[in-house]
Amino acid sequence: MRAKVRKGIRYQWVTAFLVLAVIPLVLVNIVYYYNTSKLVQQNVESMTKANLEQTRVSLDVWLESYEDILFQVYTDDGIVELVDRINAGEDVANNRKQLRKTLRGLFYTKDYVKSILIITESGELAFYDQLTASTTQTSWLNSMELSQAELYAEISSDNRTHLFSTGEKVVFGSNSCYLFHIGHRIIDYRDVDKQCGVVVVSIDEKLLEEVCAPPTENGFNFIVDSAGYLVSCAGSDRLGESVFPEGADPGTKTKAYRNIAERTGFLGDKELSVYFVQDEKTGWEIIRATNQNELVQGLHQQQKILGVIIALSLLSVLPMTERLKKSVVKQKNAEIAALEAQINPHFLYNTLDTINWMAIDRDEYEISNMITTLARILRYGISDSNGVVKIRDEVEWLKQYIFLQQTRLKNAFDCHINVAPELMDLTVHKLLLQPFIENAILHGFEGVDRTCSLQMEMKRDHDFIEIKIEDNGCGIPDEIVREMNQGIFRKTEDKNHIGMENAITRLHMYYGERTRIMIHSKQVEGTLVQIRIPVAEAEEKSENSDR
Repeated sequence: MRAKVRKGIRYQWVTAFLVLAVIPLVLVNIVYYYNTSKLVQQNVESMTKANLEQTRVSLDVWLESYEDILFQVYTDDGIVELVDRINAGEDVANNRKQLRKTLRGLFYTKDYVKSILIITESGELAFYDQLTASTTQTSWLNSMELSQAELYAEISSDNRTHLFSTGEKVVFGSNSCYLFHIGHRIIDYRDVDKQCGVVVVSIDEKLLEEVCAPPTENGFNFIVDSAGYLVSCAGSDRLGESVFPEGADPGTKTKAYRNIAERTGFLGDKELSVYFVQDEKTGWEIIRATNQNELVQGLHQQQKILGVIIALSLLSVLPMTERLKKSVVKQKNAEIAALEAQINPHFLYNTLDTINWMAIDRDEYEISNMITTLARILRYGISDSNGVVKIRDEVEWLKQYIFLQQTRLKNAFDCHINVAPELMDLTVHKLLLQPFIENAILHGFEGVDRTCSLQMEMKRDHDFIEIKIEDNGCGIPDEIVREMNQGIFRKTEDKNHIGMENAITRLHMYYGERTRIMIHSKQVEGTLVQIRIPVAEAEEKSENSDR
């Protein structure tokens, strides 16, 4: 009897212990899982919206940079004069030739430009088209839904920039691409009401793919215009096609966007969610398709952990607690080690990204653009700093660096970069030219009260790539120039001069004794840096990098 009583008391103690220890533990974990699930979902939505907002801002910034080409054309007095002569029937063939020459000079200022076209009031065409390489036939005009007359009427109807969405694929021989277009009327400021002509810049859709960023396992972005036509989507064969009728309700749009995402196959058979935001400048909608399974996989993992905890609790609370304690310590140590391993450079990138979104949240889009550009510059410089890159990539990086300097110095100087097209796919070692550019900006323009100008030119001279970096700054004393040309650099704490010495040393190391660097300078007038690199070295490195 006593044994039964002791046994009953023992069961009561066990039951009480389970009630007081295990059940609260289970309830706490259930509440924790519920709250965490809600928080993760909110974070997913917040991250997605932030991604869309960043893409929207980037789209506007990039399009504005290409509108600069339009501005250079429709405000140029020389172009207006040539267009007026053509409209008047004066020496049409020769004036059209001069226009084509001018347009060709503007063509390579941006990487993704495929065609620049002028339509005069008299109906004459003057253009430079990369795809056709023809003086008589454009790659896209005849395939456009609008006729030439309709296109002219729409663009010339007002004084704003007109945007035409991606149409059907343009194919000429081995050349093919999707294009979208921006257009503006040509303005004769002597008579602003006079119809003179219009200019249209055709841009490769690959620019929009770059703005949207490459697809990842978590999701990808694509673009649809206000009329329901697919403007840009990596891996899609439906660009330029209607995906829903104009004026469709949000539900219809969501269904259509989900269908597009599924057709790409980027996210496999995963559960999809789509979010979208409209860009006010273009009227286009930017859509993000996300992999819900991938994004909430942490929740599923928590479910499994919760089940294990409950099972272990029912078996033995105390041993489970000890093991859980050790597991938490190990996990914490692993997290610390992981953070330490990633703190450079990812800590820097993440910090810049946080600052970027703080700027966007406050509508400081200029600051956001600067931070984004800075992050690209740092990422480019840090990764494989001694590697080789195509000249077009190095030039694009230099443009971004110069943009930041211009912004920092409140556009105190102009910069023009001219690179021969045949050099774009050759390679150079990274970051070789930046010290010379930086020296001109920080030292050459210091104390100069006139309009400052910086020019860089790259062209082929027989067996050499000739690079010229010239400024109209304060110049360098003759004695220092002689020393620098002899490879003598005075000891200084100035990191910029150290950077030039390092760049000159690297040039000789990478390209051998045939490399030539000469510095010419006159005080008060400016400085010219001439660099000659053997073409054979650039071609060899280009072939190796392609492999």
